[in-house]
Amino acid sequence: LVLRPGYEGPEHILEVQGTIPTIGPQEGWQVYSSAQDADGRCICTVVAPEQSLCSRDAKSRQLRQLLEKVQNMSQSIEVLNLRTQRDFQYVMKMENQMKGLRTKFRQIEADRKTLMTRGFQELKEKMDELQPLIPVLEQYKTDARLISQFKEEVRNLSAVLTGIQEEIGAYDYEELSHRVLRLESRLRECMGKLTCGKLMKITGPVTVKTSGTRFGAWMTDPQASSKNNRVWYMDSYTNNKIVREYKSMADFVSGVESRTYNLPFKWAGTNHVVYNGSLYYNKYQSNIIVKYSFETGRVLAQRALEYAGFHNVYPYTWGGFSDIDLMADELGLWAVYATNQNAGNIVISQLDPDTLEVLKTWNTEYSKRNAGESFMICGTLYITNSHLTGAKVYYSYSTKTSTYEYTDIPFHNQYFHMSMLDYNARDRALYAWNNGHQVLFNVTLFHIIRTTDDS
Repeated sequence: LVLRPGYEGPEHILEVQGTIPTIGPQEGWQVYSSAQDADGRCICTVVAPEQSLCSRDAKSRQLRQLLEKVQNMSQSIEVLNLRTQRDFQYVMKMENQMKGLRTKFRQIEADRKTLMTRGFQELKEKMDELQPLIPVLEQYKTDARLISQFKEEVRNLSAVLTGIQEEIGAYDYEELSHRVLRLESRLRECMGKLTCGKLMKITGPVTVKTSGTRFGAWMTDPQASSKNNRVWYMDSYTNNKIVREYKSMADFVSGVESRTYNLPFKWAGTNHVVYNGSLYYNKYQSNIIVKYSFETGRVLAQRALEYAGFHNVYPYTWGGFSDIDLMADELGLWAVYATNQNAGNIVISQLDPDTLEVLKTWNTEYSKRNAGESFMICGTLYITNSHLTGAKVYYSYSTKTSTYEYTDIPFHNQYFHMSMLDYNARDRALYAWNNGHQVLFNVTLFHIIRTTDDS
C-alpha cells in the first residue's frame, strides 16, 4: 500500500499497486474462491489445512504463501471499496449542490436584472466548491479499473487452486502418507523384478571421508535391513586387529564411533567383507578365512582355502598381502585368489557363508599379479587393469556361463592409488579406499525385467 495525497482535504487516498503471481497447479494444496455480495463487493474465501499439517510439504508451504497474498489482496480490495463508498457519498453531495444551482438559474432567469450580479457571484462560489470533485472523479475511475483487475485476478487464482484441488484430490495428510507408502511398496516390488544386470558404466566418485593410512577397507552389510546402516572401518593392510563400528554414515563422517572390536587374529590385505552380520577376512600369514560374529564377538568358523597363495605370493598389482579377496554380491559369498595349479591366474570360488566350505570353483586365464582390483556383481567378476591413475575395468568373467570377455569401462581414480574396491548389492555402489580417502562409485547396470509370463 502506498500513501499519497488524493485531494486537498483532511483525508488521504490509498493507492494499491501490485500484481498477483501466476501459480502452477502443482505447487499447492489449498482451495480458494471468490464471489461478490449484493452490493458488488468482492468476497474472497480460502479453505486450507491447519498450519501444523503438511508443514514440511513443499506444496503446503507454497499454498500458505499464496494464502497470505490472497488475504493481503482481499484487504486491499476492502480499502478500495470503502474509499469508493466515500467518493460516492461526496458525489451525492455535489449532486444536491447542482440541483440547488438549477434552482438558482431559474431564479436568475426570472429576475435577470435584479439578481444578475449576485447570482453569478453565487454561481462562481458553487463552481469553486465543485472544483475538488474533478480529481476525485478521476481517482474513482482509476479505482474502478483497479478493482476490476483485482476481481479478474482473484477469478484466475480461484481457477488455479481449483485445478490443484482436482489434481491432488480431497486427501488429508494422513491419507497422502498412506498413498506414499503404497507407492513405495510398489516401487520395492518393481525393484524386486530386476534381475542381475551387466555392468555398463561407473560414475563418481563421491568422497565420503578422508582418514587413516593410504591402505584400508570400509564397508556396510549388503544383507542388513534398510534401517541398519552401520559402517565398519579397518585401517591398514597388516599388523592390526581393531575394527571400528559406526551406527550410520553420518556418524562415520563425523567420527562418532559406536563400538570397537578386537579381533582374535590380525588380518592380511584390505579385501574383507561384512555379510549378514559377520566379518569375513584373511588371517595374517595364512590362507585361512575367518568368520567373526559382531553380535557374539566370537569366531564362528575358520577354513583354509586350499592351494590359495598368500603373503604376497599372488597379490594385486599394489601388493599389500592382497592375495585373497573376499566379496559378496546378489548371489552370495565369494573368494578370489590364485593358485600354482592355475599358473598364478585368478580362481573364483563360491563359499558357504556358514561353514566357509567351497561350493564351486572357476579357473580364469587372467593373471592375479596383473589385476589392479576386482569385484563381483551378479556372479560376474570384474577386474581392473591397474590400481593407479588411468585404471579401467578391463576383463570380466561370468560364473553363469563360464566365459570371459575384455571390456573397456573407465572410472575416475581421483586420488591416484586404489587399495580396495568392493561392490555392495544393497546400495548398488562400489566402496573404495583411494589413497586415504573413503569414496563411493555409482554403477549403471543393464537390467532385464522379469514379467509374470517369464518362467
